[in-house]
Amino acid sequence: MAVLSGIIRVMEKAARKAGGRLRRDFGEVEHLQVSRKGPSDFVSKADQAAERIIYDELLQARPDWGFVLEEAGIIEGDPDKPRWIVDPLDGTSNFLHGLPHFAISIAVQEPKLGGGGWGEVTSGLVYQPITDESFWAEKTRGAWLHDGRLRVSGRRQMSEALIATGMPYQAHGDFGEWMKIYAAVGPQVAGIRRYGSAALDLAWVAAGRYDGFWESDLSAWDTAAGCLLVREAGGFVTDYRGRSQPICDAQVIAGSDPIHSRLHKLVAEALKR
Repeated sequence: MAVLSGIIRVMEKAARKAGGRLRRDFGEVEHLQVSRKGPSDFVSKADQAAERIIYDELLQARPDWGFVLEEAGIIEGDPDKPRWIVDPLDGTSNFLHGLPHFAISIAVQEPKLGGGGWGEVTSGLVYQPITDESFWAEKTRGAWLHDGRLRVSGRRQMSEALIATGMPYQAHGDFGEWMKIYAAVGPQVAGIRRYGSAALDLAWVAAGRYDGFWESDLSAWDTAAGCLLVREAGGFVTDYRGRSQPICDAQVIAGSDPIHSRLHKLVAEALKR
C-alpha cells in the first residue's frame, strides 16, 4: 500500500473539496451561468469556484509558493520555492454539455537550481470527480490510482493499440497538421479516441487503459500532472521531435516504450510530407 506524502495529501484534499463542488454543479448544469472567453472556449461559474477552492486550500498549506492557474493566471510566490500548476476543470465543454468526463489537475514544479526559470515536475494528481478516481505520482515513487500501482500498457504492436488524441476545433489547433498525423496513425492502430480531457487521457495512458496519446496546442495546466504520471508508470513523453521536457504541452506524444517509439516515427514521417 502506498503511503501518501504530505504534498499528495494536500493536493488530494484540495481536489476532493473542489470535486464535491463540481459534482453538485454538474447536477445543475442546465442552470449554470456561462460566459465566453473566446470561440468555443467556455468558462463557467463552476470552473471559477473550483479554482478558488483549490487555490485557498493550497495557499493555506504552502503560503509562500506561487501558482499557474488556468483562470487567474500566474501568481508569483517565493522564487526559490516550488509552484503549483492547476487546471480546476479539464474538460469544460464536456461538463457544460452534461458529459461526465472531466478532471481536476494539480502539479508541483520546482525552480531550476541556480535560478532562472522552472524545472522538473515532482508531484502530480489528476482527480475525476464523477468516478472518484485519484491518479497521483511523485518523482521516483511511481504512479498510483488510489493505493494501486500503475504501469503503462504492455502491448507492443500498433495493430493492437488504442490511441487517444485531441482534435482541433474553433480557433484551436492546426487542422492540416492533425489530419496528416491522423492519416498516418489511423490505419496502423486498433482504434483512436477523442474524449475531451487531456489530463485524463494521460492518466489513462499511465493506467494502461490507452496505449498511447498525441495532441498539440495544449497548455501546462493540461499536461503537467499527466506527463509525470506517464513517466512514473514506466512510459515516455516527448514532443513531436522526440525531445523530453519537464512539461510537454505545445506538442505531446506519450505511451509505453514500444508504442511511443512507433507513434513518434509515424508522427515525424507524417509531418515531413
